Amino acid sequence: MRLKSQILTGANPLKTIKARRKTVENTVVVGAQFGDEGKAKITDLLAENADVVIRYQGGSNAGHTVVSNGKKYKFHLIPSGILYENKICFIGAGVVINPLDFQKEMTELISDGVSEAHFKEALKIHPLAHVTMPWHTEIDGYSESALGKNKIGTTKKGIGPTYTDKYARSGIRVEDLFNEETLSEKLDAILPLKNKSLEKVYGLQPYSKEDVTALCRKYRDIFAPFVCFEWQKVLDDTKRNKTILFEGAQGVLLDIDYGTYPYVTSSNPVGGGAAVGASMGPLAIKEVIGVFKAYITRVGEGPFVTELTDETGEKIQKIGAEFGVTTGRARRCGWFDAVIAKYSVLVGGISSIALTKLDVFDTFPEIKLCAAYRNVKTGEVSEYYPTNVYTHKDYEPVYEVFKGWMCDTTNVKSFDGLPDEAKIYLKRLEEVSGAPIKIVSTGPDREQTMFV
Repeated sequence: MRLKSQILTGANPLKTIKARRKTVENTVVVGAQFGDEGKAKITDLLAENADVVIRYQGGSNAGHTVVSNGKKYKFHLIPSGILYENKICFIGAGVVINPLDFQKEMTELISDGVSEAHFKEALKIHPLAHVTMPWHTEIDGYSESALGKNKIGTTKKGIGPTYTDKYARSGIRVEDLFNEETLSEKLDAILPLKNKSLEKVYGLQPYSKEDVTALCRKYRDIFAPFVCFEWQKVLDDTKRNKTILFEGAQGVLLDIDYGTYPYVTSSNPVGGGAAVGASMGPLAIKEVIGVFKAYITRVGEGPFVTELTDETGEKIQKIGAEFGVTTGRARRCGWFDAVIAKYSVLVGGISSIALTKLDVFDTFPEIKLCAAYRNVKTGEVSEYYPTNVYTHKDYEPVYEVFKGWMCDTTNVKSFDGLPDEAKIYLKRLEEVSGAPIKIVSTGPDREQTMFV
């Protein structure tokens, strides 16, 4: 029996969820395209059978929407497992946190019915996570504007500059906020160079140590109820005795190493990133579920071989409500790209597929699938992904065409109940991607999901 998650309200004692499937393994949920694949819904479904949900990378540039009983809950930093009772929700060391965005998101979720008491009991922040400071967002905005037509398409949330300082060893971690002596020493080392950069390179205002110290005290107060200084003990117990769900942000094609560089995020959304960002070794991971849409979308700049700029693309965008949760920007839409899918399965470590938004095609008389790329200069056809994105302008999609099913799938409860045309399409997706489809979603609500 599948359990519905409980939205936590009021001061009533929490009920314990006791039932669970017999076989539950530590699982990573990975976005397998350019992000926005519907990871939050899949994470939410799997969270009911996990004890701990760990967000392992990214920042408030991520946007997830969970629909429960017709009500939408929007997430950016906080693991969507917070909608469940008796779960530990961990913001891992690999995440970068803007304290004000965190506070705003928590406030909105409380207004939507998640109790403040539940947050204090269930939510934990890793003390080694890095803090997004005001200069990070300022630099992000300046840099994006300065790139002009070569802009990357960032959310201007300061994520990239936060990771830049992290790897330049000049970042501020959550734990630093709770030791004023450490913070003072760090600011003495960081601020002179940072202020010089802000003034001379970016033309921005410098920061005084006094102002930054006061700001860090404010951040400390925001984080204080949630920071888990005993994280080693908690995660050691988790690893030995509990089931873990690792929640990623963005998607494989936005990975800093394997994505469409430089049009990428600043962390590793791939399955392997979970081991590092969640403070776990790779042996803790038993399955990696890659979330794909039945088509493909992208927000922001960067190459997109199967992009549709015609009426078909507009139809997908309209029916699929393809607008970013964080930015509100319209998503670019295209046919499913099996070249990308095959690549994502390989570098993302994907062992099974969750396919979302199959219902978007319910009124399409025919559906296309990109099975390969053709180089228009050489005529060469390849099923393997070209990693040099500056050459993508030389490629065109090689399509396979499928007959549409032309009927409503939103109320179908089992794979066997799907029309034959949909089964044929899904079977082909499995073949070209190289991983089995285990979950199919035909609508935004939890109940509009079938396990294959």
